[in-house]
Amino acid sequence: MTGDGNWGRRSVLRAAAVMAAATPLLGGAAKAQAGGDADALFKAGKFELAGRAYEEMLKRDPKNVHAASRRGYVGLLSNRFAEAEKYLGKAVELAPGDKEIHRMLADCYTRQDQFGRAAPHWRVAGSESEAKWYEAFRGEPYEIRGDVARLPWLQMDPIPQVEGSLNGGPAKRLSFYTRVGPLNVSAKTAAEAGLRAVASEKIEYVGKVFWFHYGVLDSLRLGDVELRNIPVNWSDGESAGDSDGIFGTSIFSHFLTTVDYAGRKLVLRRKSPEASRRAREGAEPLPLWLAHEHLTFSRGSFADSGPRVVALHIGGTGNNAAGMFEGTARELKIRVDHDRPEETAAGGQAINVYPCYPKEVRLGSATAHGAYSVAGDRPGHDGLGFDVLGEFSHSFFKPFNVTLDFADMKFYIGRGAAVV
Repeated sequence: MTGDGNWGRRSVLRAAAVMAAATPLLGGAAKAQAGGDADALFKAGKFELAGRAYEEMLKRDPKNVHAASRRGYVGLLSNRFAEAEKYLGKAVELAPGDKEIHRMLADCYTRQDQFGRAAPHWRVAGSESEAKWYEAFRGEPYEIRGDVARLPWLQMDPIPQVEGSLNGGPAKRLSFYTRVGPLNVSAKTAAEAGLRAVASEKIEYVGKVFWFHYGVLDSLRLGDVELRNIPVNWSDGESAGDSDGIFGTSIFSHFLTTVDYAGRKLVLRRKSPEASRRAREGAEPLPLWLAHEHLTFSRGSFADSGPRVVALHIGGTGNNAAGMFEGTARELKIRVDHDRPEETAAGGQAINVYPCYPKEVRLGSATAHGAYSVAGDRPGHDGLGFDVLGEFSHSFFKPFNVTLDFADMKFYIGRGAAVV
């Protein structure tokens, strides 16, 4: 396993490892099945049921900050923005100093490209640099010119790459990963594109201290599509890999995005009802949830777990099909090879992972049997409020094509190359 390089605090710096282990499966689901409270339902990933339970709590106690914020969070997970704004706005009124509620409301506005409305909430949340960043935008962020980009991959491993151009400059090698938010580029690429920092901050990552910069990119061309006026990050350290930059969910979410592993291409289509309808043809829809600005989730299973919330680590690097917490592997009786530890990092901290071999990992009808996976010695995906079984990673997706529909919040996976 390899790291992702120093691409950015909000993206890869928060989730540098290819493997981010899952939280244990203890308690939440059992309580929910027994008719437990709203928090137990939420923790178990039964978001719609939890949402209704929080609404009942608010009927009984209209000033319940926790119920209002969690009800808003349920809406935010599914990009139901009016819903999220209603309840998160109510929660902010009830608790004007609560940083986490402000962060969620900032995320809600940021996803809608309402950067001016997002900025003051980022500031209260303690993210002064991001507040200044979003205040610097003028005009329409993420303006799309063109309808479809079909981008052949320059390589599959160790990380998928496509070609892109910044500010009309020469072609650059750009990676992509759903654990990354806005575009992050190397210091060299930033200089060549003439980028100017509108905000900067000093951060520490894996024992190193360096400056991290926020800017506005005039133009990013990806095939026949151009994105104008978009957020960009860079640091004063170079990437460890051979990519000139990496982008992820913040760009993907502006399109109907197909990551065609089997066909070795990335397809970005303008969002429309017709495009969503075509994505549904002959495909089994799975839920798609979005948390903490850019982290994507659906529902899948490992071994005999039954359907649970799982993270989608599409793109990125790694030879493992799936990853999980050691405690989850023990609970599911998945064989773990403790004699062969692998050292990596997650969230800026060193961790060990161990090979493991679940008899099956499944996303809808897509499966891998006995595939090399990893189990970590620390829980990951924490701070979300809900349990995560584990993640499906780069290697799992190689026989398939996947489509992320951020309009209908559905995830589709099919075997073989996509017909798009």
